[in-house]
Amino acid sequence: MGPLPVVLLLLTATGDNPPDDQPIVPQATQAGASQAGASQIDPYSPITGIGRLDWIVKSTIGPASLWTGVFTATWGTVFDHPREYGESGEGWIKRYGLRMSGVATSNVAEATLGTIWGEDPRYHRGEGRFSDRFKRTVKMTFLSEDRNGSLTPAYARFIAIAGTNVLSDAWRPNGDRDAENTVYRIGEGFGGRLLGNMWEEFWPDVRKHVFRR
Repeated sequence: MGPLPVVLLLLTATGDNPPDDQPIVPQATQAGASQAGASQIDPYSPITGIGRLDWIVKSTIGPASLWTGVFTATWGTVFDHPREYGESGEGWIKRYGLRMSGVATSNVAEATLGTIWGEDPRYHRGEGRFSDRFKRTVKMTFLSEDRNGSLTPAYARFIAIAGTNVLSDAWRPNGDRDAENTVYRIGEGFGGRLLGNMWEEFWPDVRKHVFRR
């Protein structure tokens, strides 16, 4: 059995179980509800091992991730980076696959490390004005919720995105291995997380208004 199946098996057996049957409402949510009136946010429940697996799958092959991959692969093909892949359709597929492998590795690392100190990698929607909700998507790019629903720096995310991008130099083409490209990819990783947060925050509203019957 390889290391990845072992990690996934451990995730299913671990997780942050709620201390009781009552859901926890995050402090930020409580404050927002008191200002904006009736809350539309579901009460917070600590993530479980199965929940972490579900998050890994959704964050890797969910719509936000797949469309971000289309954009980045197209961008890399147009500007021929890395040059070893060329500007052909085959090069586009290689770039898409390379990004997917990096995203999957980073997500597994974040979900696994997060079990150590109870980080919840999931994004939970906000409420109120558009500006407030947009600020939340930016803030939650660098923060996460702990077992009690309180905000804390997303240490597992920082380690996962930075660490896996450094490690991925082992299988990346030579044109994408220097320090400048590594720093760029780390920034790209957080940019992808921001886009994912924006999708989670605003897509339900867009779908409700655009595709309503």
